[in-house]
Amino acid sequence: MSLFSRFLTPPDPQMRDARGADALDLARIHAASFHRGWGADEFERLLADRVTLAHVLLERPAGAPVGFVLSHMVPPEGEILSIAIAPPARRKGHAGRLLLHHLGRLAALGVSVSHLEVDATNLPALALYRRLGYVEAGRRKGYYREGDQVTDALILRRYF
Repeated sequence: MSLFSRFLTPPDPQMRDARGADALDLARIHAASFHRGWGADEFERLLADRVTLAHVLLERPAGAPVGFVLSHMVPPEGEILSIAIAPPARRKGHAGRLLLHHLGRLAALGVSVSHLEVDATNLPALALYRRLGYVEAGRRKGYYREGDQVTDALILRRYF
């Protein structure tokens, strides 16, 4: 790689374990991604819980998180509670890389099956999960309500 191309090519995103100091950034990303965002206090509580595993994605090594994934785990099972990418960082493949990293860490800790729940109308998320091997394991009719809009929740499962 030439010196010139090194400046034109953005660095690969980096991932690390989430920590309590990330709570405000995670709340900001979550609020920009979901109808009802979780507060920083909720993230602080989750990140302090010993059954929580969370990772953040950084576009720049010393930058603020632009994405996160958070799971509860009681091996051999894990449940993804939330995954989100900040709007300016979307459509770059970050969610897939972040989720694969996270699943690898779950597997290393003895998790052999991952569960998650997703709005049946969230087609980008469904495409990602299916691409990574998740299959439908159940459905909660009328689970999500936003104003007059009512949608089902799909329960997905992936064995490692």
